Amino acid sequence: MAGSRAAIRYAKAVLSLASDEKTAEAVNTEMKLIANTIAQSKDLRDVLKSPVVSSSVKKSVLLEVFKNSNKAILNLIDTLISNNRIDIFSDVAERYNQLFDESKGIELATVTTAVPLTDDLKKKVLVKAKELTGKDIEVENVIDESIIGGFILRIGDIQYNASIANQLSKLKREFILN
Repeated sequence: MAGSRAAIRYAKAVLSLASDEKTAEAVNTEMKLIANTIAQSKDLRDVLKSPVVSSSVKKSVLLEVFKNSNKAILNLIDTLISNNRIDIFSDVAERYNQLFDESKGIELATVTTAVPLTDDLKKKVLVKAKELTGKDIEVENVIDESIIGGFILRIGDIQYNASIANQLSKLKREFILN
């Protein structure tokens, strides 16, 4: 919990700085890359979380991995290292992306399907989601073969479950109750 609050504070500070410097969009793109890179690299996550690895080694690893980064991100790395909070670097990147999207009025729609969405279906989801929320929507497709077919659409707190697995579960409950 405390790490999450700290990540939000750092993300707000970076967003404020990047907005002042008119680089918020570029920093957002890099923060997405940072969050994805750390999420996909177990070794990098382990280095950042390890109390055994010195701060100077962590800093040199990050500067090597993200060497062409924006000045705001390099300053963030320095600040997190000096405050012994580099372990929340990925959280800060994710929070930055959320705050940036909120500032632009963009909402994330997560569509869970058994197979990847086609471009045509993605466009239809965008249109419908924008119609429902009145906001710009960014679609993230999550693949989960256990839903068998159909889809699960989640926008903020709203979820619409039109999966085959859900329909089968409802049918099973009806048979059990009758």
